[in-house]
Order: sequence, then C-alpha cells, then structure tokens
Amino acid sequence: MTSPHYDIFKSPPKALTFDVFGTVGKKTVTSRLIDGAAAKVSSSKSVDLSPEIRKRVSELTDQDWGQFAQEWRASYYEFTRGYVPGKSKWRDIDTHHHLSLIDLLKKWQLEGLYADDEVQDLSLVWHFLDPWSDSSAGLHKLGSKFETSSLSNGNQSLLKDLNEHGHLGFKKIQSAADFMAYKPHPSVYQGAAEAMALNTSEVAMVAAHLSDLKAARGCGFRTIYVERKGEESWKPHSDEYKDAKTWVDIWVSEDEDGFLEVAKKFDIN
Repeated sequence: MTSPHYDIFKSPPKALTFDVFGTVGKKTVTSRLIDGAAAKVSSSKSVDLSPEIRKRVSELTDQDWGQFAQEWRASYYEFTRGYVPGKSKWRDIDTHHHLSLIDLLKKWQLEGLYADDEVQDLSLVWHFLDPWSDSSAGLHKLGSKFETSSLSNGNQSLLKDLNEHGHLGFKKIQSAADFMAYKPHPSVYQGAAEAMALNTSEVAMVAAHLSDLKAARGCGFRTIYVERKGEESWKPHSDEYKDAKTWVDIWVSEDEDGFLEVAKKFDIN
C-alpha cells in the first residue's frame, strides 16, 4: 500500500535509514537467556551457586524467561523515551542494558546466578540478534539503488556487531548516540540526513514501529512501514493507527516479504 498524497516511486528518496531493533533484527534474547541459565547451572562452576538460586532457576519456565526479556526490552523504551537532550545525564545503550539487567536479576531473585563479568557479557546479547529472514538479502538489494544506513538508538559498537553478525551490508552506520539524543527526538532524524548531505525530504525512514515513522515524518522524512510480528504498539483499531494508513508512503504487511517486498516495489530485481 502507498500513500495517496505522494508518489514515492515517481520521486524516490536518495537514501533509506533503518530502525534496527525489531525492524532488522528479531527477538532472539529469550532463547539465549534460557540457554545461558541452563549452561550456568550445569557447568563445573555451578557448585558455587546457592541452593536458593538453583531452586529459583528450576522454577522458571520458558514463558517466565520470555517475560524477563520483555521487561528488559521495555526498560530500553522507557529509558530512550525519557531521555532529554541537554538535561538528562548521557548513557549509551550498552550501559543501559547492563544496568537494567542487574536490576532485573535482583527483581527476579536471580542475583548471584552470574558473576559480575558474566552479567557484563550477557548484557551484550543485543549485539548478536538474528535478522529477519528477508533482512540481509533485502538490504543488499536496496543498497544497489539507495544509500542505506542504520538509524537506531543502539550505540555504534552494537550496530557494527549487528551489521557483521547479520551480514546486513549497511553502507553507513548511524546511531542516535552520534547526535547525543535518542529517537524520537528530532535531532536524530535531522542529524542523520545532514550527515548524508541530504535534505530530510530526500530520505525515507524504514521501521516496524509507526511511532518512529511519525517522528521521522515530522522532520520531513518519507516513510516505509514494514510490519513485523509482535512489534507494533499501536492497536489496529486505534485512531492513530487508522490515520497512519493515510500518510505512510509504503506499507508492507506481515504476510509480504519485508525488505524484499520493498525492493520489489522499487523495481529492484
């Protein structure tokens, strides 16, 4: 589906910027939390674990670990939405993930399951999210016609690892941290366009979250929405969701082929 008010194909953008968490990479944190806890309990070092920790781990189901992962991710959204440039103390996403993991382990009565260095290592799991099945191939196709860039709240080292891990082929790695702000602050979108020597109207934001696209559109970006399972927070029956149908330039539904469908719409074979 395309916007009736602007023909993105007759006047295509020069660059595409991509959200990463959820849009390019999918949720694979839960399985790694489960595997990590199981490996820890069964390792030779498990003799150091208290009976209380062993019992607690044995009580947790896969669904519990899924909830743990969801709370971890939710803390990211709360942190980035609450950050005020020029007022809030700066903290990158790696640091946030580490500190929030410490808090969650305490909340879930799992303090002591991991040594400090193991908590640090586990907090970096976000560097190695697996991509959606269409992400790598689709990004490479789109990169044959457009300047492609990440535009994520993740820090540079995180995004570089994801780019390498997923064979994504981004031509440029841009992080909100480059602009000392977090999406959806306007300075992130404006700064990204400026860094590519483009006007905001010459860039299209690609995301699986309509709130991200709305903020980008407010800065003059074109918008490409790629539905991903479990990613959209706006409810389909809500007015804001229905209104988005009138302004999103390209809308790729969940039953289509993600970035490959975007490439197809731009006649990239």
